[in-house]
Amino acid sequence: MADRRAVLIPGRGYDTRYPLFVYAGEALRRAGFALHGISWQVPDDLEVTQARAWVAGQVAAAVTDRTDLLVGKSLGSFATPFAAEHRLPAIWFTPLLRVPEVVDGLRRATAPYLLIGGTADPSWDGAAARRLTSNVVEIPEADHALMVPGPLARSADALGRVCGAVEEFVQIS
Repeated sequence: MADRRAVLIPGRGYDTRYPLFVYAGEALRRAGFALHGISWQVPDDLEVTQARAWVAGQVAAAVTDRTDLLVGKSLGSFATPFAAEHRLPAIWFTPLLRVPEVVDGLRRATAPYLLIGGTADPSWDGAAARRLTSNVVEIPEADHALMVPGPLARSADALGRVCGAVEEFVQIS
């Protein structure tokens, strides 16, 4: 039986059945986490000004007293203020580091968090990530799905780096 619980928060078009979550989820299971994946249907007309409240509502419904970790992707990073308010450690895949609400949540966090992004992702700001935390994995040439150009093996290597970082992070957090 798992002794810790992680809540997986999807992105707008990247749900918890996609590779980042599948492999990171396996790393978390091996580290003793039970997983709870959020499934959502994002409203077509969801505006940035509404995203924080909408995402927080989705996350609040999934978080219990036993939740030990949040793992979010892209749109899910609107839960950074929620994580800060509840002092929850977190892993953020391709967080929206150009959105003030997301960055504010990260700045206010007292629990450790890991930021993972790619240099070809317009939502990623590596310099800002490194100013916020030392727990940063930046994948050269990776896009918003953390895929890199060229042979698919390069993207698999990037996924391997992500999994290694997740394994290391949950051992220290």
